[in-house]
Amino acid sequence: RVSLAEVLMPASEVSQQISTAGKEASGTGNMKFMMNGALTVGTLDGANVEMHEVLGDENMFLFGLHADEVEALKREGYVPQRWYNRDEKLRRAMDALRTGFRDGVCYDDLYQRLLLGLGGSPADEYLLLADFASYCEAEKRMVETYADPVKWNRMSLHNIARSGIFAADRSIAQYADNIWHVPHK
Repeated sequence: RVSLAEVLMPASEVSQQISTAGKEASGTGNMKFMMNGALTVGTLDGANVEMHEVLGDENMFLFGLHADEVEALKREGYVPQRWYNRDEKLRRAMDALRTGFRDGVCYDDLYQRLLLGLGGSPADEYLLLADFASYCEAEKRMVETYADPVKWNRMSLHNIARSGIFAADRSIAQYADNIWHVPHK
């Protein structure tokens, strides 16, 4: 809802855009967060690719496999249990799903879906376990940066200043020229 976005986006300091690269691209909502000064924690996918082109690594908290790495991992045969077995932090997080958290609710169905697959769907079809360690590192970088208000605000202002390229007028003109081949003002 646009009216809700008008309240949330200016108030947000972080935008989490965590789609699996090549699977379900992030859209233009993250550009609106950028225009309002929120910093992005995200994969290099969808609109994040365009944002990265104008912001660089130093003004985003990127993580995860790239689309070509996702495809290669799938071709090789992605086995989520391997990631679970070799990463202690991931194993603790997964085991907590199975045993439950302070809310007293067990999320064993999610645990099973991620490690074994359920109902005909493959195990961890979004490669969440493969991206877990990288996501944790991105979150750590984000928290460390947030602790430095001068650096955080500089990055935020850089995001705002560089977001002009995503203006609707430029996009429509580009579509008119390159896709629709129609004259425009």
